[in-house]
Amino acid sequence: MSGQAERIYGMRELTRILTLTPKRIGQLRRLDLLRGESGYTFRDLLALRAAGALLDAGASVRQMRLALDALRKRDPDLVQPLAEVRLVLDGGRLLAQSDRVKFDPRTGQTVLDLDTPSLEQAAAATLVTGLVRPLAPPVEQAETWFERASEWDSDPAQWDDAIDAYRRVVAIDPTYAAAWNNLGLLLHRMGRYDEARTSYESALGQDPTCCEAIYNLGSLAEDRGELEEAVRCYRQALALSPDYGDAHFNLAGALARSGRADEAVGHWQRYLELDAGSPWARIARAHLEVLDPPAAPNE
Repeated sequence: MSGQAERIYGMRELTRILTLTPKRIGQLRRLDLLRGESGYTFRDLLALRAAGALLDAGASVRQMRLALDALRKRDPDLVQPLAEVRLVLDGGRLLAQSDRVKFDPRTGQTVLDLDTPSLEQAAAATLVTGLVRPLAPPVEQAETWFERASEWDSDPAQWDDAIDAYRRVVAIDPTYAAAWNNLGLLLHRMGRYDEARTSYESALGQDPTCCEAIYNLGSLAEDRGELEEAVRCYRQALALSPDYGDAHFNLAGALARSGRADEAVGHWQRYLELDAGSPWARIARAHLEVLDPPAAPNE
């Protein structure tokens, strides 16, 4: 990715992009594809999606582990086999596949075949989360730079330009909370966590009611594995905006991962009330099935 900023994904974003259910999360952990709260690249997303497709097709975790071990032995340079090699399930066997021929990964040739457009679309759909678009710009010149940054902040290839533009905004008008927040979000997505936190806090310093900045601080804390701080921030965001669907979604996930399933249930339910038609509703429903199963019928 020479010359282009690489987006870094956290667990909360993986959950949304890949619609990870509790069962699937457990399977991916057994495959050593999930390793914590943050630090995932787009190539990791490719591998996770490929693993999910194979599991959906009927492959077992054990079968996949054996295939991955064989691939790594054949080619020690493979960093992420599931992203670099196309595997398919054929007649109960897990095979590597080229355009014309399928190969047993233990003995045959492997090929590069990355099918990324649909995953790129799903990943791009999460870019708007946490952004602020002000209704009344405070300074004309600052707004010009803000508009330029807004055009660039959804494209990782232009993130450096967007960061520069947001910095110009806050240099012209240091009270521009939305610019501070959006600058923090870009730095956050690039893995520059300390700078991101400073920007979010600057946004709150200018506008203590900016619930997006508080929400983003929660996301940042979650990506750093600080679940208690994440929970606190999400609760604070909801205190300012009780119908903030994303905050309910993330708070539920953070509570579930910190062992407070009973508290998570209410937030999954509230998220479904607010956004039942979203692509992420399936995740909320799957978690509710695990955390709050329906009562057995009376006999």
